[in-house]
Amino acid sequence: MRLFRCQNCEQLLYFENTHCERCKLRLGYLPDNATLSAMQPEGDAWRPLAAPGGLRRFCSNAEFDVCNWTIPADSPESFCAACRHNRTVPNTAEGDNLQRWRKLEFAKHRLFYTLVRFCLPLANRNDDPEGLAFDFLADSPDPGGPKIMTGHDNGLITIALKEADDAEREMMRKNMGEPYRTLLGHFRHEVGHYFWDKLVRDGGKLEACRAIFGDDSESYEAALQRHYAEGPPADWQDHFVSAYATTHPWEDFAESWAHYLHIVDTLETASSFGLRVQPKLDKTGELHARIDYDPYKEPDIHRIIDDWLPLAFAVNSLNRSMGQPDLYPFVLSPAAIGKLGFIHDLVRSDGQSSG
Repeated sequence: MRLFRCQNCEQLLYFENTHCERCKLRLGYLPDNATLSAMQPEGDAWRPLAAPGGLRRFCSNAEFDVCNWTIPADSPESFCAACRHNRTVPNTAEGDNLQRWRKLEFAKHRLFYTLVRFCLPLANRNDDPEGLAFDFLADSPDPGGPKIMTGHDNGLITIALKEADDAEREMMRKNMGEPYRTLLGHFRHEVGHYFWDKLVRDGGKLEACRAIFGDDSESYEAALQRHYAEGPPADWQDHFVSAYATTHPWEDFAESWAHYLHIVDTLETASSFGLRVQPKLDKTGELHARIDYDPYKEPDIHRIIDDWLPLAFAVNSLNRSMGQPDLYPFVLSPAAIGKLGFIHDLVRSDGQSSG
């Protein structure tokens, strides 16, 4: 993600900030400009200092402090480009629901930052009955009632509200033997299923995808049962980005999609900070990286991976120095990199046609 600054006082900002900590001006995100802007009130609207040519309004979800995105002041919409995809949101009057919803929205808005940057098609349910939509659902209060499962079904992504509880999510991570489990990871993975439908199945890329990821016509239910009964094959790291990716070609695609988004967005953050990796002990240059470009626009997947590997090694080392788990606890084999290359080409070809 880009680094943002207040146009009024030059204070550096986080993407989720709603007010500048230095000058106290309100902040609003302009998705068309990919810019977080200081805002000046003007009547019932706001004028963004980053793009003063037009007035803006805040998304209706701003009243819950879950969104800082804006829409044009004359728009008929009430919700921003990210929030209008919500189908079901939590009852904010119950327990910790508001706090959990806020965490979900922070992650979802980071997802939409990336999807908009890539110019990917983002129809909602008002545009398309199988458009992208989100249900944020809590388990039944009845101990014997049904448990909500995170997943995707024909454009509808369900996220279990309990995933926004850090302790609950960590317990699930341990129980499932996962090295990594985050809200943003859930969003990036599940939206990968949606874009498999839109870009692969409906985009004429099915055979090319099967040549890389395998035959998706295999029974998904049977594959899932086999995975949980037998686990991944012993040599899975030679072919897949994660153990869960071995379950079925759909999961392999979604996992690869999520990792591609992880990598590109983290590289953009590194680029925004002017980071370079140049270990003093590396005499061969294999762990050198100069990230001085926009990875969202980089045509060469090999350049992205060549810079990602040294950066991942560096940030993992920093985490270990703080007694924390690796930030990126994965190994990218040549086969996994080939799958990331397919995602890269798919995103770029559709994004260019959409943009």
